[in-house]
Amino acid sequence: MAALACGIDFGTSNSTVGLADSTGARLLVLEQGSPTLPSAVFWQTEGAPPLFGRAAMAAYLEGDEGRLMRGLKSTLGSGLIHDKTSVGGRAVSFRDVLARFIGQLRLVQQAATPGLDQVVLGRPVHFVDDYPAADAAAQAMLAEIARDCGWREVEFQYEPIAAALHYEQTAPREELVLIVDIGGGTSDVSVVRVGLGRAALPDRSADILANDGIRAGGTDFDRLLSLAEALPHLGYLGPTKGGGTMPRHYYIDLATWHRINALYTARTASDLKALRLMADQPERVDRMIRVVHGRHGHALAMRVEAAKVTLSDTDTARLTMADLTGGPNPMLRREGFETAVEAPVARIRALLIRVLADAGLTPDRIGTAFLTGGSSQLPILRDTVRSVLPEATIATGDMLGSVGTGLALEARRRFG
Repeated sequence: MAALACGIDFGTSNSTVGLADSTGARLLVLEQGSPTLPSAVFWQTEGAPPLFGRAAMAAYLEGDEGRLMRGLKSTLGSGLIHDKTSVGGRAVSFRDVLARFIGQLRLVQQAATPGLDQVVLGRPVHFVDDYPAADAAAQAMLAEIARDCGWREVEFQYEPIAAALHYEQTAPREELVLIVDIGGGTSDVSVVRVGLGRAALPDRSADILANDGIRAGGTDFDRLLSLAEALPHLGYLGPTKGGGTMPRHYYIDLATWHRINALYTARTASDLKALRLMADQPERVDRMIRVVHGRHGHALAMRVEAAKVTLSDTDTARLTMADLTGGPNPMLRREGFETAVEAPVARIRALLIRVLADAGLTPDRIGTAFLTGGSSQLPILRDTVRSVLPEATIATGDMLGSVGTGLALEARRRFG
């Protein structure tokens, strides 16, 4: 297929590159035969080039010397983006780390379509909740990085709108669709009028009845599950000898993907040793010290994420972490997970109701709720959508590829 247009979904957890011409759209193979590339970078300490995606995570898990970084999209719109961190023996800004990862996507695209320098990038409805200036700064930074990587023309489309464009390719009839995109870092919802006869319209703005989003997604579910089920075994919320509780911020950093590396300092090691003397259960703090000293934070986060995925299909899951912590391997239950994530799920439910109201629609007007994004597979989220739209058909597509495919279709419309 001779590609005319390119769309890129740079996600918190996974990324895709889509190409489109007059015959349709497809996703490029990015790694190991897969169209998805986990949004991860591993910087080796010996000065070798960084590794990306599955190769990055494999190097980390195999014990190679270096530093793993994930959840990088979450730094956009925050003060962290310009901060420098030590990788490979030198200080590098988070902006530069993002540029190296996005540059890898550019290399794959260029190998498939040399000379193509126009792109539509996906973006959440809000990079940052209730802070328009930071939201605009996040998009501007992402556009700047993309241009530095070699794209001459850079435009943006909301990720849920891109998912709607993908769904429209197989929509059985013209209808109003609620697009629910639950990604790694954000949850976005849109009401869109779709239909095969509408795809060729030069202006689709009237078909977007409402859209909104919040900064809550899969990595928040991971963090809350870790705090509820894993980190209490490492001293989180544990009592101190003086009748208080252990400081929380070390544990919150350990449970937050893009903050884990901040713990690997001499200052943190010294603080934890002092906290051990204060703790009523010092053996638990010993486990925390073991994780930080061994730099097992990302490995622990991966185990928690895997347990969350298992709980999508079964009622129980064993969290295997004794080899990392020296503590137990707790049995997790779906009901415990769902209790832990009640707050973000309630926010997502409120978002669904708000977007319907903004569109001026009652739930019965929605024909289909189209769910995309990896976290949309969680039963509690599907049940939440069904509770708001009891009469709608629940449809799913390519959970990780719908947005990238839709962005390529949007790029074809804009640049083709």
